Amino acid sequence: MKKYIFIIIALAPFLSYAQSPARDYINAVVWQQTSGEYRALCFQAYNFARLSLKESLWADTSRKPNCVIVDIDETVLDNSPFQGHEIKKGLSYNPTDWTAWTNLALADTVPGALAFLKFAASKNIETFYLSNRDEKDYSATLKNLQKFGFPYADDGHLLVSIGTSNKEQRRQKISETHNILLFCGDNLSDFSNVFYRENNNTAAQVNSNQTLFGTKYIVLPNPMYGDWEKPLYQGENLSDKDKAKQRLERLKSY
Repeated sequence: MKKYIFIIIALAPFLSYAQSPARDYINAVVWQQTSGEYRALCFQAYNFARLSLKESLWADTSRKPNCVIVDIDETVLDNSPFQGHEIKKGLSYNPTDWTAWTNLALADTVPGALAFLKFAASKNIETFYLSNRDEKDYSATLKNLQKFGFPYADDGHLLVSIGTSNKEQRRQKISETHNILLFCGDNLSDFSNVFYRENNNTAAQVNSNQTLFGTKYIVLPNPMYGDWEKPLYQGENLSDKDKAKQRLERLKSY
């Protein structure tokens, strides 16, 4: 009998993990970490960015210095190890764990990001890193970017969250002094305020702006998280279990 009790106790963490709603995200994280398709999509995005940048330079008549604006997480830095860490703990996201992860400054580069931004720098085009990381993550974020030699990774070009996830005010601040040639991001609100989360009909907004994707707006793949998930949920203070149930209910079938 003691033998069986020992086995049950030993397996308890694995049984708990197997039942965790965080398991919903395993395929997304493993796909990002291992698939050739993920790398190919990133290279494709940054190849389009390079072509669009060349065309923008030909048409440029602005007297302001040129720049590109890039998001950081899943746009130039890959945080999938953090997501894997959370899943193995049976969580979807814990802010304390996120701070611990960013402080390590261990996120790798998103494929194609560094080469593209170095190309932009060679054309005298500045890069602004516009992130919704918190101010407490600022120093570690710079350290992570500088470790790989990202151009313009300095205090003048990193803008983190200032109490809101809405990036419009920060975009406007950049546009006062610079001519923005294009945006790179994994979330639609990285590009324009028309996609911010209060706008519920995102599909209609995308359709209205379809000519800008691949030209002015360069989208990086991120199956792990994003604003796209928030409209799925109804109610306040939902648990991970509640969210998993609502995700299942929202699936289309026949």
